[in-house]
Amino acid sequence: MRLTEKQASTVVQMWVARVRDDADKTGMLVKRDGQYQPVTWGEIGREIRRIAAVLVSLGVAPGDRVALLSKNRYEWVLADAAIQMARGVNVPIHASLSGPQVSYQIVDSESKVVIISGPDQAEKLQDETSKFNKSVKFVSFDPCPALGDFPVALLSDLVAKVDDKVAERIEQEGADKVKPDDLATIIYTSGTTGEPKGAMLTQGNLTSNTFAMMSTVEQQEDDLRLSWLPLSHIFARTCDLYTWIATGIVMALADSPEASIGNCQEVHPTLINGVPYFFDKLHRFLISQNLQNTPGALQGLLGGRARLCGSGGAPLADHTHLFFKEQGVFISQGYGLTETSPTISTGRLSDTKVGTVGRLVPGVQVKISSEGEILTKGSHVMRGYWKRPDATAEVIKDGWFHTGDLGELDPEGYLKITGRKKELIVTNAGKNIAPMNLEALLSHDPLIAQALVIGDRRNYLTALIVPNPEPLMAAIKELEIPVKSVAEALEDHQVRELYAAHIAQRLADVSHYEQVQKFTLLAKPFTVENQQMTLKLSLRRKEIESAYAKEIEAMYAPASVAATAK
Repeated sequence: MRLTEKQASTVVQMWVARVRDDADKTGMLVKRDGQYQPVTWGEIGREIRRIAAVLVSLGVAPGDRVALLSKNRYEWVLADAAIQMARGVNVPIHASLSGPQVSYQIVDSESKVVIISGPDQAEKLQDETSKFNKSVKFVSFDPCPALGDFPVALLSDLVAKVDDKVAERIEQEGADKVKPDDLATIIYTSGTTGEPKGAMLTQGNLTSNTFAMMSTVEQQEDDLRLSWLPLSHIFARTCDLYTWIATGIVMALADSPEASIGNCQEVHPTLINGVPYFFDKLHRFLISQNLQNTPGALQGLLGGRARLCGSGGAPLADHTHLFFKEQGVFISQGYGLTETSPTISTGRLSDTKVGTVGRLVPGVQVKISSEGEILTKGSHVMRGYWKRPDATAEVIKDGWFHTGDLGELDPEGYLKITGRKKELIVTNAGKNIAPMNLEALLSHDPLIAQALVIGDRRNYLTALIVPNPEPLMAAIKELEIPVKSVAEALEDHQVRELYAAHIAQRLADVSHYEQVQKFTLLAKPFTVENQQMTLKLSLRRKEIESAYAKEIEAMYAPASVAATAK
């Protein structure tokens, strides 16, 4: 049975109510010995309260920060709930970050306890220990050696010593004393530039957005959610984890993002959230197998029962949206930010419009500024940035959060994202151009994996193009171009002409000043690892432009040798 805001105004109350009402029902499918095994809500609740008792025994007091550094796993879910039940503040740190990036967030948040997954995360902190306060305590899910002078306690050993009566008392205190205005989490935004800022989200932020999201999805008794997005991100945290608790359906955690499609075959989910890259990859795979027009091919990949996929974090290409719809799998494209808990708008099964990010969810207000920026107000807006009052004042004015995104509300109430305010290209001719729209068109081409459009304060637009290797080599074979590798192809004039033709075709319907005049083919993709993409897979424009400064300048030189798109 679905919970309501009257039953639970905090995440802790959601947990307590769900465990109380459905103790004997299956809540999760957890991988053990290579197989998914059912775990009841009662078992989950017992583990949570025990970990909460451990945190209190370690000195966690109301408002204390606890850092959580781990990839998705069952213990992550337990630890998140336990931190809040102990009246602490969860600081989830993305597991893919480097040692210096992790230590920055631990130190900046003044975390009192740091929970890590095991040796893999500990290893990258070995050179960072001098930065930590001597009172910081480390706990690990898996056996782990000491971090310099810091011992690392095994969580299961600590849990084994817990008195269940003490744990039950801490659970009740959490349910009674944690309030909607209390700080629940600090999530550091990856951002496209600058140091990350810690967005402070309250219990009320999280629960209000969770219940708003619930109202947009019609629930079925046999629904099963597969969660593979990093729970350290707010998208998965609210739209997978907390929505799962509030709806009371079954959830399975994927082994990893890479294994998620294989996991679909094991658990047959009905609900799957993802980012556009994931959905586009499925589309491209089916094209590569000549299955894009085969009825049921997409459903087969997703386990046979998928009825709703949620997309967020970046723009979803219209062609991908339409492809899924034609294959009988609905994608609900939504929009939001870490600072808005996250959801501002989303599509519905019975109410969607391709090219938009749906209608506003309940309780959310939006207006468009005179500059075209999306502003939002409501219980979903963060308290502010941790220890950054100046940064907070820059984005929250008179209660309105300034998203930095450009958009428009159509007469029917659908929200459309048209660009990013800081990424807007203004040419020397004074033309305002949103590059991400052009990049989406280019990336739709089978030969193009990624594209970055350049042209701010320039006379014309250029692009950095990352080829899609397999389709490129297939095209080379079909056209009988005498090259044997992608590296060799990047220098071949026939391949350049091929790309020029494809670029011109993809941009055929945009205005003349939005045409890409010259482009450069790149050997390496933009990735999180090379710092050219954020963790939510947005392009870091400044970093990319800096890395390829010579190539870019060559495209603007009077006698440019870069390929021309005609």
